[in-house]
Amino acid sequence: MSKFKKYRVGSKFKLSRIDPDDSPFLTGDESAQRAELDTLAVELDELQDVLHAEGRRKVLLVLQGMDTSGKDGTVRWVFSRTSPLGVRVTAFKAPSEDERAHDYLWRCHAAVPRTGEIMVWNRSHYEDVLVPVVEGWIDGDEARRRYAQINDFERLLTETGTVVVKCMLHIDKDEQRERLQARIDTPGKQWKFSMGDLEVRTKWADYQKAYQNALAATSSDHAPWHVIPANSKRHRNMMIAQLLVKTLREMKLKPPPPDLALKGMVVK
Repeated sequence: MSKFKKYRVGSKFKLSRIDPDDSPFLTGDESAQRAELDTLAVELDELQDVLHAEGRRKVLLVLQGMDTSGKDGTVRWVFSRTSPLGVRVTAFKAPSEDERAHDYLWRCHAAVPRTGEIMVWNRSHYEDVLVPVVEGWIDGDEARRRYAQINDFERLLTETGTVVVKCMLHIDKDEQRERLQARIDTPGKQWKFSMGDLEVRTKWADYQKAYQNALAATSSDHAPWHVIPANSKRHRNMMIAQLLVKTLREMKLKPPPPDLALKGMVVK
């Protein structure tokens, strides 16, 4: 049985049953783990190259998680060997005035991947069924409408050639406290800290409930969610790297057929 099955969100999913300290994708000692991560990073670069050459499909990696869950770190390590020409990253912050003047999916649709490209969303359209729910800006009926709209949006993407990989980076409250404290205590990292992080932290249980509901309502056959135990940064990176490589392998990518006009050509 695939190790991923336990962490794929299904009909009986309960976020509380996933231990953020789990590390089933780590084997061997630290040096072996680092070597495997590098091997996966190289293969990911090779697969992305074929994705680009094929020129028909694209991949969207969605990263969601509480503050300090490691979205930036995931991008840094998983794509450490991938050509920047083949990967784009979009970070979704609080919507601008122009973005608020449109429907909530407008800014996301404007940032979908191009053919042959891997696009990474650091936060995403799921912010609009998390923050507004916790803050009470939308009610349950509106949240359910948005779940349905998101499912339709992702179906549109998959039916037009995008493979959607959604990862919820799952840390516990104690791990977040340690990471926030480390930012405060390290002058070179203080720029990452916001007082708003502490306000969000007071609503931890509400956010866990919002994640539970959103993941359960929007994990579909065409765009499933995986919960990534992320207390261990190395495990987080390893699991996502393996998931991406597995996804790209299963796409059975093929470069264009050989150009017969080049047969026998000699460059002088």
